[in-house]
Amino acid sequence: MAAICSHSIVRSEKSSLPTHFYSSRGIRRSVKFSGGLSGFSVASPARFPARFPSITCQTSATFPSPVVSKGVLKAEKKDFLHLSDFDKSTLMKILDRAIEVKAQLKSGDRTFLPFEGKTMAMIFAKPSMRTRVSFETGFFLLGGHAIYLGPDTIQMGKREETRDIARVLSRYNDVIMARVFGHQDILDLAKYATVPVINGLTDYNHPCQVMADALTMIEHIGKLEGTKVVYVGDGNNMVHSWLLLASVVPLHFVCACPKGFEPDKNTVEKARQAGISKIEISHDPKEAVKGADVVYSDVWASMGQKEEAEYRRKAFQGFQVNEELMNLAGSKAYFMHCLPAERGVEVTDGVIEAPNSIVFPQAENRMHAQNAIMLHVLGL
Repeated sequence: MAAICSHSIVRSEKSSLPTHFYSSRGIRRSVKFSGGLSGFSVASPARFPARFPSITCQTSATFPSPVVSKGVLKAEKKDFLHLSDFDKSTLMKILDRAIEVKAQLKSGDRTFLPFEGKTMAMIFAKPSMRTRVSFETGFFLLGGHAIYLGPDTIQMGKREETRDIARVLSRYNDVIMARVFGHQDILDLAKYATVPVINGLTDYNHPCQVMADALTMIEHIGKLEGTKVVYVGDGNNMVHSWLLLASVVPLHFVCACPKGFEPDKNTVEKARQAGISKIEISHDPKEAVKGADVVYSDVWASMGQKEEAEYRRKAFQGFQVNEELMNLAGSKAYFMHCLPAERGVEVTDGVIEAPNSIVFPQAENRMHAQNAIMLHVLGL
């Protein structure tokens, strides 16, 4: 997300976190529900070894705090909306489960069918190849049936109110996944749905992607905790997701971005106040990447911002992840990108094709991490 903008903050009576109002030139790409399924006992299977920035803009958008009021909490269901809704132990258990189920699928064993007889509604206000294929394939491989509901099928808040959609889909399906623009849409779905809701991406955050990233780091680095992750580019929803993870899991997280393209100040402050991780916002990518375990990039102009592409290319000069920058990071640094990538813009072809690029294992792990997330929310 981006650019130079003013913030006004309104505090909710039911939340200690602020609600932000942004005057934006284009919104970047796009609670803690406690308790599991009541009375549900889960056998523990054997383990395998083991974006809101300041922006100059044309439209107004409201991005609520990632908190749901007490009256909305449903003890009988779980949702997956923000990484900071969970403690470290829960997130690590989900990642352990992802490793276990991935190993089983990789072995060719197709006998694990926990989703047999279950259906998932997939709402796509914002299209995506990886999100659709990874969720649909993963749900199918574990025995379930996923239903794609594209932008022309469901127009939340236009053709039908989100609260009505949530209640109707809950009567047909066992779980709802949604990839939307406005963050309020995912909160409204979770508020009114009586089945678990999974955040497949909003303009505010992208928790499933960062769970896949964490899984990939565990596989290649051998750990998640204590690593240095340097994100180079726009302070967008991917950065917010990393900040929310860093408020729970100990990391050294650095966002290296041009001035005026910083992430949401309140999300940065939340991560810092948690006292769990070292958080830095830098405007010097060459200094920021030194000693990194991971150098991470994303497109400079995402969906809904393509009219800003040329403006952003000029503003982001010096923030391309190229061979020189990776050399400064050091020989142990891996390159990651959430894809799709604009080769030659935010990253060079040489970097994305280098031996230390783990972009494609990272993309594959979307499916495996999401399988574990779905098992978690369904209490399986």
